[in-house]
Amino acid sequence: MISSSTWPAEEAAINGFPPLRQVVLGDWFLRFSSNVRRTANSATPLREPQGDLDEVIAIAEALYCAAGQPTIFRIPSFIDPAIDQHLAARGYTAEGESCIIEGPIDAVIATMPLGEIADVTLAPNPTSPWLTAMARLQGQAPEFHAVYRQVVGSVVLPVAFAELAVDGTAVALAYGIIHRGMLCFESVVTDARHRRKGYSRRVLAALAIWGRQNGATIATLQVEAGNTPGRTLYHSIGMTTELHRYHYRRAPS
Repeated sequence: MISSSTWPAEEAAINGFPPLRQVVLGDWFLRFSSNVRRTANSATPLREPQGDLDEVIAIAEALYCAAGQPTIFRIPSFIDPAIDQHLAARGYTAEGESCIIEGPIDAVIATMPLGEIADVTLAPNPTSPWLTAMARLQGQAPEFHAVYRQVVGSVVLPVAFAELAVDGTAVALAYGIIHRGMLCFESVVTDARHRRKGYSRRVLAALAIWGRQNGATIATLQVEAGNTPGRTLYHSIGMTTELHRYHYRRAPS
């Protein structure tokens, strides 16, 4: 059975990292962002897909080809498995399995004493120093960074950008958006030299307090299925419910 949080979490993820260009095609949402990050460069369902899948595939392939990008479909685990099977039969290869998880926002807040959250700064917009720090911590290539700046700067929903600095240098970053009572965490990253010190927990707790003040009751995010350290972190702050998974199907070269 699909959880009542399933589609809102899907919507939050789309709105939290919106594409630079998009096409609505029946039950599908085609995203285009200069082939940087699959999340913003793939076709994802807006509801349970119906109709002629071959027609959707043909149009998607033509549009992505015209954009100079591979055709990629994002397949949530709760939609009809025949869709995934049909793409596989056409030679589309599977990759990038990830999980959508959630937990009570109060649990995220309760994991950190308020005194340890005080050093986290929040801003309503991505400042140039925040973006520069994100590029450094994520190891963004110049072409990715240019698109990333545009993407995060185009978020329409309520959003907060969090930073924790040590000795004047950012060591942990993230941002969160609020959609239908859900706080969706995005771009959670910690400096590799400062891991296992609870810095990301402090950043997420600060965002959770902001989220609760703005009406959110649930926290959600996407994490790669094989990211054991990340999943351990999120589990430790109460995000223990896996709503569903998804993977991508990439067109044959």
